[in-house]
Amino acid sequence: MFIRLSFVAALLIGLAFAPAKPRRVIFFGDSITQAGVKPGGYISRLTEMLGKQNKGADYELIGAGIGGNKVYDLFLRMDDDVLAKKPDLVFVYIGVNDVWHKRTHGTGTDPDKFLKFYEAIIRKLQAANAKVVLCTPAVIGEKTDFSNEQDGDLNQYSTMIRELAKRQNLPLCDLRQAFLDYNLKNNPENKASGILTTDRVHLNDTGNQFVADLMMKYL
Repeated sequence: MFIRLSFVAALLIGLAFAPAKPRRVIFFGDSITQAGVKPGGYISRLTEMLGKQNKGADYELIGAGIGGNKVYDLFLRMDDDVLAKKPDLVFVYIGVNDVWHKRTHGTGTDPDKFLKFYEAIIRKLQAANAKVVLCTPAVIGEKTDFSNEQDGDLNQYSTMIRELAKRQNLPLCDLRQAFLDYNLKNNPENKASGILTTDRVHLNDTGNQFVADLMMKYL
């Protein structure tokens, strides 16, 4: 009996001092997220920021972005690219191409289908016990007077994501509102790009740091 108890005690002590498993965080999205893992990208910056806080060993950050993806692309590849990795937390950052491609490619995603696929993604992530952070699509043009060609659609899709987050009591990283607020303060010439983006959509250095700062709050 004494030997058995000693073994159990030793096992418990070993578990107590075993290194904690890092929290696995996946960033799920399109080309903006694909670029996020490159040097200077927002995911790389988050990794650096965690390291400076001596929390680098506590997190494993993984980018799962593919250029051109829309919400249904995310749904179709999520088993292999997200669920197979058993994430603890997933940032869902999609919507730009669902809007943008309506004009540039004649495709895109209708609002009702966008919402259904988005809800299906959330259900599958939650079924796998992953926490979810929803992100609104930031910008397709940085003009602050709502004269960007696709502001109307982008606002509509962002509103759907906000309402979805509210209904399901999920955290929301409202990039759409944050980018507008930043541009109102820092874009007095009403430029279409060059403030937080390189080309009206993809992030420049300032934009990558801005997104990293916003997402850090949810880690």
